[in-house]
Amino acid sequence: MTAPSAHKVSEREARQVAEAAREQDWRKPSFAKELFLGRFRLDLIHPHPQPAPDDVQRGEEFLAKLQDFCETKIDGALIEREARIPDEIINGLKELGALGMKIDTKYGGLGLTQVYYNKALALVGSANAAIGALLSAHQSIGVPQPLKMFGTAEQKETFLPRCARTDISAFLLTEPDVGSDPARLATSAVPTEDGSAYVLDGVKLWTTNGVVADLLVVMARVPKSEGHKGGITAFVVEAASEGVTVEHRNAFMGLRGLENGVTRFHRVTVPAGNRIGPEGAGLKIALTTLNTGRLSLPAMCVGAGKWCLKIAREWSLEREQWGKSIAKHEAVGSKIAFIAATTFALEAVVDLSSQMADEDRNDIRIEAALAKLYGSEMGCLMADELVQIRGGRGFETAASLAARGERAVPAEQVLRDLRINRIFEGSTEIMHLLIAREAVDAHLSVAGDLIDPEKTLGDKAKAGAKAGGFYARWLPKLVAGPGQLPTAYSEFHPDGYPDLAAHLRYTERSARKLARSTFLAMARWQGRMETKQGFLGRIVDIGAELFAMSAACVRAEMLRSSGTEGRAAYQLADAFCRQSRIRVEELFTRLWSNTDDLDRKVVDGVLGGAYTWLEAGIVDLSGDGAWIADATPGPATTDNVHRPIR
Repeated sequence: MTAPSAHKVSEREARQVAEAAREQDWRKPSFAKELFLGRFRLDLIHPHPQPAPDDVQRGEEFLAKLQDFCETKIDGALIEREARIPDEIINGLKELGALGMKIDTKYGGLGLTQVYYNKALALVGSANAAIGALLSAHQSIGVPQPLKMFGTAEQKETFLPRCARTDISAFLLTEPDVGSDPARLATSAVPTEDGSAYVLDGVKLWTTNGVVADLLVVMARVPKSEGHKGGITAFVVEAASEGVTVEHRNAFMGLRGLENGVTRFHRVTVPAGNRIGPEGAGLKIALTTLNTGRLSLPAMCVGAGKWCLKIAREWSLEREQWGKSIAKHEAVGSKIAFIAATTFALEAVVDLSSQMADEDRNDIRIEAALAKLYGSEMGCLMADELVQIRGGRGFETAASLAARGERAVPAEQVLRDLRINRIFEGSTEIMHLLIAREAVDAHLSVAGDLIDPEKTLGDKAKAGAKAGGFYARWLPKLVAGPGQLPTAYSEFHPDGYPDLAAHLRYTERSARKLARSTFLAMARWQGRMETKQGFLGRIVDIGAELFAMSAACVRAEMLRSSGTEGRAAYQLADAFCRQSRIRVEELFTRLWSNTDDLDRKVVDGVLGGAYTWLEAGIVDLSGDGAWIADATPGPATTDNVHRPIR
């Protein structure tokens, strides 16, 4: 059953809406963009950028206070048991200033850098992931970030002081029948006759923080009319406004303290002064906000990786099998090595991307997206490996372990909590497509008309001439490079240290191979390239591994040159790069040797009912309810479960 209020659009219209919301220009250099083009621009990330001393001092002082708060005030087991973050914890975070970590000091915030904001999220997320999600949703995508980037001076003066100290915010885009395809957005914002306000009607789903929020960023469709450009538009909405109803608090397999709900708007009046940016700019605002906002999720995955490593180490020192520590058995030891090396690399990716965001000298839209993609995938893998290392105890709940006298290690909870990160703020599949679109942007800018079936022969001729010039200059550069010189990147192989230079040479060679593979695919499939999602996903995954290898090597050298754990860092970077190279080689093989075509035939068979016999012999307990809830606009039919924090 499809929600009757869904806005109907064609596939082409949906693509046009998504394309219009993209940032079209690349005004600043991007390491990851260059990587996908076969250009290994190590100079853009090495030497590793460093934060200013004042930023470090301010950040470290806050982390010390937050560490004490997490250790003495947060009872993660209580939150898991009661599926709710106690008001006193949220109020304590408010008093610490945690709601305003990223808000400028002139508005009452702490003015932390992206680097220290992410470190704070990793810390608090390790105490309880739902608290990390609350703070992240409030600041990374809630009211503060869109207003910081697109708000008027009056809007900032009005709302940012509230967000810094007292008010929780939420971001509302998804609807019951609208997920990653915002062109179908149904929530409407109709201008009043005098133009002083808009009237909102619609239903929003999975509103993280929505149950407890005071302020909402709402994406709604303004109809085109005289004097109104129309389109998807962003608004700041008071949660206490008449007509706003939280109809349901959702429950999930993990993040059980998450205040996530279904919010209905029925004839909600929003002042025109609460519109963020012009009409029709809502999706662009959302996507631009996410360019740095996405870094919060991999930051919390870093925290989870550190915790997994600590538990794996301590448990392996305690647990013996067949006369020696389980870590001394290769089958288990390899898992611990994976957790350690991956945690190091993931922290390198997040810190590097965050510092580049703080400096604002590079365009990091691809780096942030890769960090989110890579962090969410690797975070789940690390937690899963910890559950395996712990054996039966990994599957047992912390409460059960404690009840029978053992240490209450919530390994299974961490695995459940991390699983949503592969879906939050762009699923892995959507991230693959988003990054792939940016990765081939240079190609489409010169050859887009050439492969567009709707363009005229004249347009194609012009595009052909333009593309010919571009590829005549570009393709020869993919033949050879520094990666083939034995002495290249020699500063990454100091005497007595592992040879990270060899890994950087491999990365440079692989970047050129990646670019050649992309070109061959475009030449082969042309306009059908966008349908080859399996191929595009592998291209992106290769790029993610190469970015992580680069970040790990640069971080190791930074630590060595600063005299901080250099030898250990080099060893971890070496281990990670060796593990990563195996994955990269497999991905390169699977670019051209895979089951994609056969898989599509099987899918057609499944959807056509050819294999329904395979489903026999089970009991389906899911019932016969609607697949998608009715989201028809109208008055609320349930009690309001909105719960302001007092």
